[in-house]
Amino acid sequence: MSPELIFDLLRQALWIAVKISSPLLVVALIAGITIGLFQALTSIQEMTLTFVPKVAAMLIVFWVSMSFMTATLVSFFQDQLVPVMIGG
Repeated sequence: MSPELIFDLLRQALWIAVKISSPLLVVALIAGITIGLFQALTSIQEMTLTFVPKVAAMLIVFWVSMSFMTATLVSFFQDQLVPVMIGG
């Protein structure tokens, strides 16, 4: 296995990690900004107000995007990693 192949596989794996994690991170960012603005406007500084809605939103998005995440990982393994493992 050449170093170029290893670096290319690593680059593709990191890009897939970014693609898979982006829906969760975007929702967490939007929920955090929204809750932060709500807290700033109402002067409510309750810690559970920041935690519970953000986790709920992330769980919903995770549940909705599980098929995308699984399909992306399966295609990466079948198209890239398995041929390298079997020597093809």
